[in-house]
Amino acid sequence: MGERGARRSARFYLACAGVGLAAGLLSGLFGVGGGTVIVPLLVLLLGFDQRLAAGTSLAAIVPTASVGVISYAVTGSVAWIPAIILAAGAVIGAQIGSWLLAKIPQNALRWGFVGFLVVVIVMLFIVVPSRDAVLELSWPVGIGLAGLGLFTGIMAGLLGVGGGVIVVPALMFLFGTSDLIAKGTSLLMMIPTAISGTVGNARRRNVDLVAALVVGLAACTTTAVGAWIATLLNPLTANILFAAFLTFIASQMAVRAVKTHRAARAGKRAALSSEGHR
Repeated sequence: MGERGARRSARFYLACAGVGLAAGLLSGLFGVGGGTVIVPLLVLLLGFDQRLAAGTSLAAIVPTASVGVISYAVTGSVAWIPAIILAAGAVIGAQIGSWLLAKIPQNALRWGFVGFLVVVIVMLFIVVPSRDAVLELSWPVGIGLAGLGLFTGIMAGLLGVGGGVIVVPALMFLFGTSDLIAKGTSLLMMIPTAISGTVGNARRRNVDLVAALVVGLAACTTTAVGAWIATLLNPLTANILFAAFLTFIASQMAVRAVKTHRAARAGKRAALSSEGHR
């Protein structure tokens, strides 16, 4: 349970603030929620279990993404209606993903998602988005956005991955938007999704609200800086940095898949050995 319920020390607050500063910078720079940074650091630094860390991270994303949206909106880099469509699909998809969680082998999903990220990484070096590109709504585009939101929500429910990792490259490659609009829109999409998830986690006592508040407030101080840096980078440099970030995520997921596979094999060998001694 980590330090939840224990007396809060200065180390606790400093660790949460440090996690928030790092997550906020990445959130603003790449248009992601920052959960890929928050979750492992809460586990490593404060001893949170994986489920509590994930729930706390989701709550911290609400203020972080809100500041990110404002930062991108100042430069006109948020597509408001598409973000609402994406969010509606994601909220529904997350419920489907949670339902499918017990029915689909997790390791197969992890390797499939790693493959998806590899394709995205390669595309980031091939397709460089134009900063002048905008997202024009039409019925086919609206249906496509709803489908993308649904897929994003399902993957979030199955693997716990943040929406930005999927939405940002999809908006650039499939819908032809600029990288800045993709990032701003992705952050807006995350807010209702994160609120919905946090309400459910709070009911299940699966979130440390104090830690989430400290992480979220600290993240707010660097999210705008990350968004500002994103506007200074040319699209190719932004793509290269995003590719490096996705490589880190893919590596994390691949390592987790290998560890799970080895643990399953060890469990089978132990079971066979136990049967052999009977």
